[in-house]
Amino acid sequence: MDAFLLWHEHESQAGEEGTKLIGVYSSQLLAEQAKERLTSQPGFRDAPKGFIIDRYEIDEDHWTEGYVIVRHEDIVRQWEMMNE
Repeated sequence: MDAFLLWHEHESQAGEEGTKLIGVYSSQLLAEQAKERLTSQPGFRDAPKGFIIDRYEIDEDHWTEGYVIVRHEDIVRQWEMMNE
């Protein structure tokens, strides 16, 4: 069985990216209908190409490896050390 996740991604004027999970739906059609309901709403209408629908099989792991945390401060510190 599949689930359909509706996301919206946008980039602010400051260049920051934002991602919102709009909802999880039982069919592609229901996800598309939700997208249509939102396209005229504030924010969404300014970035109509930001909608993404992902299909996920339920009861399965979709992230199977670990992760690392990279803090902004660490990146800045590395950059400063490289440019001394």
